[in-house]
Amino acid sequence: MNNLVITGYGDDLTINGVRIGDLSPKEHEKIEKEKGGQNYKPLEDVVVSHVQDSSTLICRKPSNENIEKYVEEELIDGLCCYSAVNQGQLNEEIVNAVIHHLKNEKLPTVPRSIRHKYMAAFLMAATEITSMDKVVPKVAGVESWELTFKLCRRWGYKIKKIPKNKCIIVGAKGNFHGRSVSAVSMSDDPDAREDFGPFLPGIELVPYNDIEALENLFDKKGEFIAAFSVEPIQGEAGVIVPDDDYWPQVSALCKKHNILLAMDEVQTGFGRTGANFAHQLFGVKPDLMGCGKAAGGGILPVSFVAGRKDVIGTLTPGSEGSTIGGYPLASVVGTYAIKVLVDADLATNARIRGAQLMSHYEELMSEFPDKIKDVRGKGLLTAFEMFDEKRLDGHTVSVELLKRGVYAKETHHSTVRIAPALTIESHNIDNIAEHIRDVIKSL
Repeated sequence: MNNLVITGYGDDLTINGVRIGDLSPKEHEKIEKEKGGQNYKPLEDVVVSHVQDSSTLICRKPSNENIEKYVEEELIDGLCCYSAVNQGQLNEEIVNAVIHHLKNEKLPTVPRSIRHKYMAAFLMAATEITSMDKVVPKVAGVESWELTFKLCRRWGYKIKKIPKNKCIIVGAKGNFHGRSVSAVSMSDDPDAREDFGPFLPGIELVPYNDIEALENLFDKKGEFIAAFSVEPIQGEAGVIVPDDDYWPQVSALCKKHNILLAMDEVQTGFGRTGANFAHQLFGVKPDLMGCGKAAGGGILPVSFVAGRKDVIGTLTPGSEGSTIGGYPLASVVGTYAIKVLVDADLATNARIRGAQLMSHYEELMSEFPDKIKDVRGKGLLTAFEMFDEKRLDGHTVSVELLKRGVYAKETHHSTVRIAPALTIESHNIDNIAEHIRDVIKSL
């Protein structure tokens, strides 16, 4: 017999007598390690409690007086849930839309087997903001890439007439498209691949930002290649920004060989890089584009694929689906996430504040030429890379920044990404930079 008893809300939420608000950071960690899968390694001794404003979290840290208790402190969010909260935490306009919808419209969920009126609103808004012919709603970001992958294959067989089971999708080395089996099949990250094989066939990788390698592969196997599926700027790899002429050359090469250019804008979209979508920075337009993260405004998981009519038009009933992709509440959230992107001109603020942050980075590199190897970024997708030395450890930097009230996270040992909400104000950028300087100086 199940004796589970759940009562209360917020800090009073109690599971079998354990009140969540009474747990110390160490107790939270203990429960996660005992009862959860260890697929993440969160920063230690900190638990987010609630949101103070669009760029500031309130977190709980161990008390100096009693390790079984906690104190609450402000934490500038320098990661923005990997760009899922571009519109700022608890964006008022999106929250109001959710409250109004649930209280007055009273239509949270219906299946895709019956139409609802909010789908029309979302599709009109999404096709307009992306300048694409069609949009297919999904839920998680990786689902948008999965559907992109499937669409590229189907287009390859139905439209390009690639022989059955001979289709190739080309990706870039250093990519990150998610953790599904097909996404890790395209990955070259050993941690993502170990013991998850056998992997999907029909995938080939070329070095990122290497037009010659791509051209050689297209010349050799172009008749079998359906698409080049790639991030416009590589995020997880450490914010790798390609040469200015790379994407125009790639676009021309794809057109020459009748190969789709499919871009993963899950992290780079929705104003993050200083344009509504990163491909716009380079003057190109993909044939397919996957979006997610900020498509849900930090409120709900929302993703979608946008693209050409002839590509998305290859879908037929039963060939693709999602139980709750584009459900009423998600459609409302997705529509208002786009509204805020446009009305608040988030891309412009990302461009301005990103330039401010990059200026600080340049000063940092000048002051510490023996520690800072490179600084990179577009808009508010930024990173600084340290030299690959034991003392210059990205995790150490993340922990030290946390002590100073800034949340950031390392990638690939010596690189630290900073990607705050696009609503962030000038003084917060200066504060982040000042704390980074203090940490780098102390190393």
